[in-house]
Amino acid sequence: MMSIRNLSVLNKSIKRSSLGPSMFRYLHDTRKRNDNIPLVPGTEQEGFKNINMDLKKIKNDTNSMQLNFLRELPLRDLFSYIAIGIATLNKPILNACIKVFPYTPMFLIRALVYRIYCGGTNLKEINATGDRLRQRGINNMMLSLTIEACDGKDHIDPDYIVTETKKSLTEFLAPYSINVLRNSEKDINSIPPGYVALKPTGFAKDAAKTLKYFKSDPHYAAKFEELVLRVSDICKMTYNINQDLSKEFPDRKAPFVVAVIDAEKHELQEGVYELQRRMYAKYNQIGKPVSVVGTLQMYLADSANILALEENLAKKNNYRLGLKLVRGAYIHSEKDRSVIHKTKADTDENYNNGISFCIDSILADKANDITIGHLVVATHNAESLKLATEKLNSTQNTENKANVVLGQLLGMADGITYDLIKNHKAGNVIKYVPWGPPIETKEYLLRRLEENGDAVRSDNGLTLLANSVKALFQKVF
Repeated sequence: MMSIRNLSVLNKSIKRSSLGPSMFRYLHDTRKRNDNIPLVPGTEQEGFKNINMDLKKIKNDTNSMQLNFLRELPLRDLFSYIAIGIATLNKPILNACIKVFPYTPMFLIRALVYRIYCGGTNLKEINATGDRLRQRGINNMMLSLTIEACDGKDHIDPDYIVTETKKSLTEFLAPYSINVLRNSEKDINSIPPGYVALKPTGFAKDAAKTLKYFKSDPHYAAKFEELVLRVSDICKMTYNINQDLSKEFPDRKAPFVVAVIDAEKHELQEGVYELQRRMYAKYNQIGKPVSVVGTLQMYLADSANILALEENLAKKNNYRLGLKLVRGAYIHSEKDRSVIHKTKADTDENYNNGISFCIDSILADKANDITIGHLVVATHNAESLKLATEKLNSTQNTENKANVVLGQLLGMADGITYDLIKNHKAGNVIKYVPWGPPIETKEYLLRRLEENGDAVRSDNGLTLLANSVKALFQKVF
């Protein structure tokens, strides 16, 4: 094994490369887990040579995946990706775009980048987005109505959100999922469900304080009960749809539609956990497919303990768990840094351990009796996605494969998504599709820049610009 001194020298070398030290950690951690990739032996010089060869191969593979994806796009989308590549060329340009974005007219945003990242403003536009995704081999989606009360904004109507979310379930998501099942030549248990994302801060006025103080303040306790009733109304509809469709498709082990309760900032999470547990208890019955999925943020230092706690509570109270594991969308805005893992490597290890535990549990089940019954692997990390895919491809339990789904945001990690479908035969891929009023989807796009700037740059920038131009010239000439 390498000495600490050798690792230190190699780490300094990687810092000077364009891929950064996190890629070194990726290579080193992968070697520790995979016997087919030995640790670099011998001298520092030999270590440098092999590490740099691996880095070059990974970079070339990533470029190739992205270019292959772009070649299949229409001209309109290529021009959009060129605009995104320019906007993310470097940090100064990205910061300038963030500052200018709130003042950019919506018609210009819609013309340049909107349909890359957003599903539309109404169900008709979402249907067109679904058709485009299906052409790429993505057979379902997670719909998210992007209206919420947070950061001092309290102009929302929670009852309107309930109405529109239920409408998206009955008028689009359920019919869309049924259509895919009926017309697909694949096994009925190889098609992922459709999902509707529920943002807790969208279901109450003054939602942040409601989630934070529901235990200590009677006023907010009452408001919390109203929030629970609104969310329950949607989860009940999801449960009923699953019950009805299971009569038409009795051989399907996975749900047809799923309600997903999103996470919030750490200071609001106690309220979110309480909400999730109540929905699990009501709608995730033993012996039936999971209808409600909750979210765990694996960048939190205590997330492994929370996962264990949730499993124990489910066993104790006789209900099933559905989980969406994310690294965490609020890492840039968490005020208390002590609640998150100290390093990215710690978060990566925690995330991969979490999805491995859940997948192993799900694949051990053949009768919808085991506690952890459904998992959404929500990440743009290629290593985590391939880890999950390899586990699924190596199992003989084909019936339960649809209870593990790989999810990425619409417009992000598209090269990786393409590779999973084309080269790894992954049929369980979905995209998270935000939709809603223009002003709200505009704020969503701004948050993607602010909260996920690092992911945007690594997935885009000069590489995206060059590949988009290359694909454009190949298509035109």
